[in-house]
Amino acid sequence: MRMITASTTTIIITVIPMLLSTNDHGQGGLASEAEESAALFRLMTWLSPSFPVGSFSYSSGIEWAVEAGDIADMTTLQQWLAAMLLEGAGFCDGILLCHAYRAASAMDGPMLNDVAELAAAFVPSRERHLETTAQGRAFVEIARSAWNCEALDLLASHVAGPVAYPVAVGVLAAGHRIPPALTLHAFLHATTSNWISASVRLIPLGQTDSQRVLAALESVIAATAEKSFDASLDDLASATFRADIASMRHEAQYTRLFRS
Repeated sequence: MRMITASTTTIIITVIPMLLSTNDHGQGGLASEAEESAALFRLMTWLSPSFPVGSFSYSSGIEWAVEAGDIADMTTLQQWLAAMLLEGAGFCDGILLCHAYRAASAMDGPMLNDVAELAAAFVPSRERHLETTAQGRAFVEIARSAWNCEALDLLASHVAGPVAYPVAVGVLAAGHRIPPALTLHAFLHATTSNWISASVRLIPLGQTDSQRVLAALESVIAATAEKSFDASLDDLASATFRADIASMRHEAQYTRLFRS
């Protein structure tokens, strides 16, 4: 058990085994080593920093938090990101990804539309809405060009509004029968890595310290994945008020490197 204190909030984390069972033959399970290799290859490609969705342009409000002094070093960054994962955007995006995955797996267009609408409406600020929908749109466009599948056709035929990034990832993973637990963990890892990458440029933070933060957050990512995987849409909630305020105040920040 590990305790992390962020501002006035104390977060107690119990290390939970990772949700990475690729031998599960249930929903989204894989049947062979070849399919496991294909799933790993696709997730590494889709969630790589080089996949052209523009993720490097966004900081999710971290830029303002650094200027305000909330994040100043490795310790405060780790505390901030732990809260964002377990009680904020990480947890919420995880829920939305899982429910988009399940709707696409069942080829349930109306349910997928409901999840997509909720995901687009649930973000707390204009810039966070831009961040998730711009990345979602780019992800779908690239996926349709290079990794097209029936699930993406379902998305196009039933969702007319903006598509949030976790919804897009969930739909594509379902269309390629990649296990949802594997997809969820990879998505949360990629999200956290992008937050840390932004912080390296903003604090500034050395490359070694950035890897120390990522290593320290391994159990937090696993706990967030476990929590998100079992949650219903009614469980969507965020308690990271300071992070939400940061994403709102970033809009009026005088000098900016990032779009959010």
